Amino acid sequence: MRAMYIAAILVCCTFTAKSSSDFSQLETLFTQWRAFEVPPLHQLAPDYRQQTFNKREEQWSQFKSKLLSLDKADWTVEQQVDWFVMLAELNGYDFNSKVLKPWQRDPAFYKQVWTYQSDVPSHEGPTPHYTTELWTYSFPLSANEQLRLATDLSRIKPLQTQAKVNLIGNAKELWIAGIRDIQIQHKNLVDITSQIENTNNTNLIHTHTQAIQSTQEFITWLKQQTSKKNGPSGLGIEQYTWYQQNVHMVPMTWADEERLLRRELDRAWSSLKLEEQRNKDLPPLVSVKNTEEFDRLANRSADYFINFLDEKNIVTVPDYFRPALFDKLGSFIPEENRHFFHIGSHLDPTPLYSHFYHWFELAIMANDPNPRTLRKQSLLYNIFDSRNEGTATAVEEIFMHAGLYDHNPRAREIVWIMLAQRAARGLGSLYAHANQMPMEQAGDIHMNYTPRGWMKTEPDLLIFEQHLYLRQPGYGTSYVTGKILLDTAIAQKAKLDEEQLNPFSLKAFFDELNNIGGIPIALGTWEMTGNKPAFLTQIEQTARGKSKLGDMQTSK
Repeated sequence: MRAMYIAAILVCCTFTAKSSSDFSQLETLFTQWRAFEVPPLHQLAPDYRQQTFNKREEQWSQFKSKLLSLDKADWTVEQQVDWFVMLAELNGYDFNSKVLKPWQRDPAFYKQVWTYQSDVPSHEGPTPHYTTELWTYSFPLSANEQLRLATDLSRIKPLQTQAKVNLIGNAKELWIAGIRDIQIQHKNLVDITSQIENTNNTNLIHTHTQAIQSTQEFITWLKQQTSKKNGPSGLGIEQYTWYQQNVHMVPMTWADEERLLRRELDRAWSSLKLEEQRNKDLPPLVSVKNTEEFDRLANRSADYFINFLDEKNIVTVPDYFRPALFDKLGSFIPEENRHFFHIGSHLDPTPLYSHFYHWFELAIMANDPNPRTLRKQSLLYNIFDSRNEGTATAVEEIFMHAGLYDHNPRAREIVWIMLAQRAARGLGSLYAHANQMPMEQAGDIHMNYTPRGWMKTEPDLLIFEQHLYLRQPGYGTSYVTGKILLDTAIAQKAKLDEEQLNPFSLKAFFDELNNIGGIPIALGTWEMTGNKPAFLTQIEQTARGKSKLGDMQTSK
């Protein structure tokens, strides 16, 4: 466990930066930083108490000073990109500890039990260390797995006890919506009761029972505190912009993103109407009616999709792509229970399977991990969002333009509906973070500007998405901002190829993108083209001078 390495970082880094620093110094520093980032334990649980953050502030400052002292003038572009990756994580830690403070403002931060694997490199939104990943367990449990689960569950009660001290924030909407996450955790714990009891493991049964009782008491406590909460939950425009640029390395301001998402929402709607005009003489898509029909459609669509990518030279398709996709095809959902993504997937799941490029990226991480020290693991604080969510959204349209639906033009309509939905929900999240409207009203934009009323069918998805985006600044917009930044990457790479009299290859582009790994797309573009984005110079100058972050009023 990473916690085993915490003691190692308490010994200060001993190297001294010198002219033209050796790149290995950065790799050593990063390894020590990652060990430090894992908080110490307090009564078996990760310690998010304010006094602990205060004690660790000086060590964080030392990491930043040592990073800034490295002379990277003679480093390769790849090495300089890695330097910015570490700067992003250091800025993320600083922002979380001074502004976002999920352990003080966000009850959902204390959700420790997860029943599913995220489709991005780590869980979406602020998440505590040492989570219980139920999806990694196979029941009935072996003796070793019983011990592992007992250890996981033993952290729930002490963390919730700590939470009752830590949660002093006044973010009303985060508080109210966060109770729902803890209620889900309670249900998930109750649901495995019979499987736990079947082990006859006294310690595991006791620890599981304790976790259930503690979680129920935590829910009761959260509800009792609700009437005291009356403050805003959004970051505000200035803090949002700082966070996007200095942590997630997105070269946009809040206003830039607002204009972009408005434009993409308009483009998605107008393109949908043009597509409908083009297809007016074609029969409409018909939703499947039962499990057998869905399974046939899903398998046929996935098989066609994989073959298209391979045969049309869109991207190199290793053997592990096919099982990665076929393991996630979904299942038949009765019409009355379908949410937005179910509606489309029961007409033609291929647009959704394009977005499942996510699972290809996770399969690459598992089967062919990036050899670079700073890119082997998921980046912290969801810094991967512009790369992973942006790419998954971008390829929906890219693959369409490359001919994926030439045999079934009606499916193109689903692509535009999906883009409109993402632009609408991103706009809502922007206004919520600017504190210009409550989360419910942001959800109205999300719901009412999604074509064909597809977001009006199932409220849980709407709540889940808008709550997540309020918890994790920039995530709601990353699908579209990342998509646009990927368009920029293609444009710059194609222009460079043209100037060098080389043919542009979509397959070579995506292969290079995959090889670069899950870093912010603006950094990946620099690595692919050699053209350093101007905003990175400003970010570095900010890091070396007085950061705006220190002058900001922290959120309550």
